[in-house]
Amino acid sequence: MELSALLSPRFVIPSAPRLVALLLAELAQQRPDLRRIDQFISTDPALTTRVLQAANASFFKLGGQVHCVSEALAVLRLSQVQTMVSSAAALASFRSMPGLALPQFWAYSRDCARVARSLAGLVRQNQQAAFTAGLIHAVGVMAMRAAMPQAIALDADAGPLELKRERLERQAFGFGYTQASAWLAQQWHFPKVIVDALQYQFAPFDNVVYEPLAGVVHLAAWRSRARQAGLTQNMMAVTFPSAVAEVLGVDIDMVLQQDPIDWSAQMPGRPLIEPASSA
Repeated sequence: MELSALLSPRFVIPSAPRLVALLLAELAQQRPDLRRIDQFISTDPALTTRVLQAANASFFKLGGQVHCVSEALAVLRLSQVQTMVSSAAALASFRSMPGLALPQFWAYSRDCARVARSLAGLVRQNQQAAFTAGLIHAVGVMAMRAAMPQAIALDADAGPLELKRERLERQAFGFGYTQASAWLAQQWHFPKVIVDALQYQFAPFDNVVYEPLAGVVHLAAWRSRARQAGLTQNMMAVTFPSAVAEVLGVDIDMVLQQDPIDWSAQMPGRPLIEPASSA
């Protein structure tokens, strides 16, 4: 199977309706708060990809240079942003995704982004690029489910957010959601460091030149999935990607300490509870 034959760069990622409503309300203000707009957009994989795609478009001659939402907002006009958000609102009723609980997916993506940013700070990597890569690292999950019924059928062996999902996808299709995410990011002209981080997040040592950001996303995804699955300490120790961590100079305790959410309040398999300040 070829990704280019299956997927479309025009694939529309669903946005959280509540977040879209908050953004529209802020953009309608006489003097919209750019900081709040940045915060809102940065918690949504769909809107993040839209504004980064627009800012990296050939029109601005910045292709491959805009790494995060704050950089994109410095390039785009608020009227352009409002058009994107309004478009997302119009698609709110078409936000179902077979076999995938979207509130859980959105919360998981936000958590992974925050962990990736925190880990990037520890190992002196670009934290903004790490946050973006963590936030959108699994958009390939949605793209594959939209284009490939056989991807949904694979749920019988592993759910879309289970630790072993990527390995099973590669065995079944010859590629996994991580490579689908990277392909989309490349079509959207995202920075190479983000594309490489997504491309090699599953196996950071597969690249000719080791990309530390791929290792950061790998660890962040492991941590978020392991916690969401409710793994015990023993199971986390067994599944911990120690080889990747060793290259980055961190250990399991350091990774588990990057904790943006009170996991004690969570139940495995249920949507994560966000802090009050989040969208």
